[in-house]
Amino acid sequence: MNKFGLYSDNSAASIPFESHLEGLEEETKTLLLDLRNFVKSLGDNVIEEVRPHRITYAKSLTFRTFLDIQPRKDSLTISLRKSRSEPIITQIAKTAKEIENVKPQIAEAYEKIK
Repeated sequence: MNKFGLYSDNSAASIPFESHLEGLEEETKTLLLDLRNFVKSLGDNVIEEVRPHRITYAKSLTFRTFLDIQPRKDSLTISLRKSRSEPIITQIAKTAKEIENVKPQIAEAYEKIK
């Protein structure tokens, strides 16, 4: 904590991705790592921002967020945004099958976000 409050402008940059793996069940760790690899494979312009309680993914420097993942002990809360005009879609995934089912939606959100 600094004298200006809990967070400074660069505090998020200093949070390692691996900190989100701590306290997760083994299967949930595997799901999160698999999902991370998938999202990063969508394109060279995918930006990952690790925050204290979640990981966000955006497209290019315009920072159009299309995915937000909140790791929980035994699940991942996944929020997708396809455009500013559409509501955010939130799903909870606990299994590899559920992650596989959400991947096409993530790819679509990545493609559609402007």
